[in-house]
Order: sequence, then C-alpha cells, then structure tokens
Amino acid sequence: MPLKAVLFDMDGVIVDTEPLHRKAYFSTFDDLEIEVSEELYTSFTGASTKKVCTTLIEKFQLRQSHEELALIKRKYFRHFFYNDEDFNLLPGVKSLIENYFDNNIKLVLASSASMVTIDMVFEKFDLEKYFIGKISGADLKESKPHPEIFLLASEIADESKENCMVIEDSTNGIIAAHSAAIFCTAYKSEHSVGQNYEKANLVISDFSEIEFQKVEKYF
Repeated sequence: MPLKAVLFDMDGVIVDTEPLHRKAYFSTFDDLEIEVSEELYTSFTGASTKKVCTTLIEKFQLRQSHEELALIKRKYFRHFFYNDEDFNLLPGVKSLIENYFDNNIKLVLASSASMVTIDMVFEKFDLEKYFIGKISGADLKESKPHPEIFLLASEIADESKENCMVIEDSTNGIIAAHSAAIFCTAYKSEHSVGQNYEKANLVISDFSEIEFQKVEKYF
C-alpha cells in the first residue's frame, strides 16, 4: 500500500512553542507579583491555559478570573511569537514538507494546539499552501492519547489508514497514532525530553531520514 498522506503534529514537530509559553507565563507571574517555583511550573506541562489559571487562582488566592489571567498570558504569548528572534521552524521540517508536497503526498495537521495558534504558525511561516486540512484537538471531544484526532485526519485526507503516516514527538501522540492503527514515526529531538517511543513504528532524530524516497519502503 503506497504512502498517500502524512498527518503532522505541530508542537515539537513543526515548531517548538514551549519556550514562548514559558516566557509568556513568567511575564504574567511578574505582573501578578507571584512566585511560581520551577516544580510548580513543570506540573503545568500539557495542561490547558484555563487549568493553569484556575490552579494559580486557588494557590495564590488571586482576585482575577481565569479568563482575565488567560488574557494577560495570551497578550504576552502573541508578543513573543512575533518578536522572539529565536522562534523558528524546527530544523529540516520545511524541506520535508516541501518534499512530500512535491511528491503529491496529502498533508493534514493534527495538533492539540488551539486553532488560533495553528493559524498564527501557518501564517508566520507560510505553510497554508502545503496542507489540505488542519485539525485543532481543542475543538474535539477527546484529546490525545485518544485516537480521534488521527482518525479524523485520515478522513480529511480521504485515504485509508494503511496509506497514512503520523509524525509525532510525544508519548500521548504516539499512543494516539498506535490506537488509530496508523504507522507512526516518532521525532526524537532535544525538545522531547522523557517521552516514550515504544509504540512508534520508526524513531528518527533528523527529518531527512523520512523523505518520501526513504520512507515509502515501509508501505
């Protein structure tokens, strides 16, 4: 069965927004005049902005609502998104996207990020023209490790699961792809610390390893 579609995760695969979220949160903490320990901040990993803000309100007896806190954090995030010189596409991913596109592979984005953030990334780095669809996990009933997002992505691609490949960097994303019975390539980088790649079909550390000509042998 030939490879017909690639389903991309975004954070940790196309871009790494974690440093931006960190800067935005710590700027917010400064505004609120609260001291958030490294341990507490680490516990927020993977949690929604609403959950983080609700936790802060309870822990520090803040008078603001979680909506107000989220507004402050988003303002900083947008600032760093457009002004941080270190923020860029991950090495090699643009070449990989172009390689698939040139070989008529359908590309679908399947990310847990909000559609607002997805659109910001696509606009900033001019990715829209390469992808036939985008899914935000924030709009779905279930989140990774549930397979819903990748099953939906394969439907958008209008290809059978056997003709699709997922590119993921997180344990939850890899489990989601495995549960969906879709071939999963795990991208292992310095950003993806402490992730479990057991359920991945292939583990790489450089995107050139999965250019169409090299990866089609698995299908």
